[in-house]
Amino acid sequence: MRFLVDAQLPRRLARWIQQQGCEATHTLDLPRANRTSDTELKQLSLQQQIVVITKDSDFADNLLLHQNLYKLVLICTGNISNDALMGLFQRNWETLLQLLREYTFIELGSAAILVRW
Repeated sequence: MRFLVDAQLPRRLARWIQQQGCEATHTLDLPRANRTSDTELKQLSLQQQIVVITKDSDFADNLLLHQNLYKLVLICTGNISNDALMGLFQRNWETLLQLLREYTFIELGSAAILVRW
């Protein structure tokens, strides 16, 4: 499975995902880095079947209205530390992978994982 970690999330999340055996890129590692537009990210997601991980709810709105992403993990935690975010992924990683094999839109919150679509 391939992942794209959006700009407002830490680069170390992409590195941790790589350590789990998946491909992962942070927007900082793209040619235009964090200047890469949301439109470009959506095109990349569809063309290369990449799961986007973001806190930006605009991606969810676009996915539901236009189906213009391959798959989406929306982080719904509010403001938490990077360490807390990493812990959230570590605790829920296997469940996320299983859900992404079947579903397109997953919300990851501090207390629950919700399948939206």
